[in-house]
Amino acid sequence: MTAKIYILHENDEWTIHLIKRLQEQNLPYETWHLAEGLVDLSAEPPQGIFYSRMSASSHTRGHAYAPELTAAVLAWLEFHGRTVINGSRALHLEISKVNQYTALEAAGIQTPKTIATAGKNQLIEAAEKIGTASFITKHNRAGKGLGVQLFHSVEALEAYAHSSKFESPVDGITLVQQYIKAPEPYITRCEFVGGKFLYAVRVDISEGFELCPAEACQIGDLYCPVGDPVAQKPKFHIVDDFPGELIERYEAFLARNKVRVAGIESIIDEGGMVFTYDVNTNTNYNPDAEKEANQYGMLAVAKYLGATLHQYENALQML
Repeated sequence: MTAKIYILHENDEWTIHLIKRLQEQNLPYETWHLAEGLVDLSAEPPQGIFYSRMSASSHTRGHAYAPELTAAVLAWLEFHGRTVINGSRALHLEISKVNQYTALEAAGIQTPKTIATAGKNQLIEAAEKIGTASFITKHNRAGKGLGVQLFHSVEALEAYAHSSKFESPVDGITLVQQYIKAPEPYITRCEFVGGKFLYAVRVDISEGFELCPAEACQIGDLYCPVGDPVAQKPKFHIVDDFPGELIERYEAFLARNKVRVAGIESIIDEGGMVFTYDVNTNTNYNPDAEKEANQYGMLAVAKYLGATLHQYENALQML
């Protein structure tokens, strides 16, 4: 049997761009849509390499248990020693911001002060305890800016929590986080392929929380604590002035957590401090920014997958 590249995912719209690049490179591939399915633990996986693009926001597309099914598939693949790109540890980070923040802090990367809560009374208690005049809420298992709200008082949060507008998190955990006020309305997203820095894209956040790097406005997990939105579309621009020392820390963090493809988002406060607040292991790319800079994320991913498949095939021949 010919070894292939297997793509594990739950959203066809996010996968077509990668498929196009794999076809351009004449690479053999197969997609596994994991919104539902089965895992025969007594069987052996096919020969090939496996790339997981499971998203924390799958439940917003009616695929509530896709991450759990993917976890089962990844455990099966890893048990059999298959080459898995963005495996169990990456999924562990993707579906929990608590996991992200603790792992980032363990790598010496500063994150905003955050309190995890379960229950509305505990949410109010956390807002009283956070110690900042303004704060935001967000869902622990998020994507697409789920649950992100900016508050300037505990009373405002209490009114929201007991209103019909309150968004219940899919895993029951809501985070209360310090509000990082940026002197300029932008955040930076660093893209990594093969665990190595590809480029940094600066994102205009003046429009609000639910921003995304790809063509469709609901793609990705790009959001940030900002103030009142204005009527302006977000702008994405690839830049070359991101601190090299922080890139090195990001690369070490990714290696430590066995993440090979990711986007990492950060914001700079008024004092010049950099806070990292999101790790996206199901990364997408903005076509306009890439065209302007002549750098292409999905092409880099396809080439990386091709090189990894070639290494895998060589290892098979030596057995």
